[in-house]
Amino acid sequence: MTEILVPPFTEATARAKVQAAEDAWNSRDPERVALAYTADSEWRNRDRFLTGRDEIKALLTAKWQKERDYKLRKQLWAFAGNRIAVRFEYEWRDQEDQWWRSYGNENWEFAPDGLMQKRFASINDVPISEKERRL
Repeated sequence: MTEILVPPFTEATARAKVQAAEDAWNSRDPERVALAYTADSEWRNRDRFLTGRDEIKALLTAKWQKERDYKLRKQLWAFAGNRIAVRFEYEWRDQEDQWWRSYGNENWEFAPDGLMQKRFASINDVPISEKERRL
């Protein structure tokens, strides 16, 4: 059974929360990922504003149809109380076989039960060659 990590976070539980998110997102399973968020979770993802698991699942389904061979790495940046800041990079290939590396920062806020109630992500994409891949 997986331990439920709830706030307030310690460095160890914040790092575990980041690793759990990385593992879930690398599964590319929208249903699995959406279960980590509250039913009314509030998101900003790039220029899109979402509310709730159904909108999260729809965004992730479209994302992983577009972003083939997606691989993500997250890194804990800071934490306090019920909030965690993360920086990340991921690589993916588009329909024309162009590789991309996407860099970003996320701010997470958690409910008392450990589900994420707010996620704000800023992301920039850089074209890379296949030989420049790191992930």
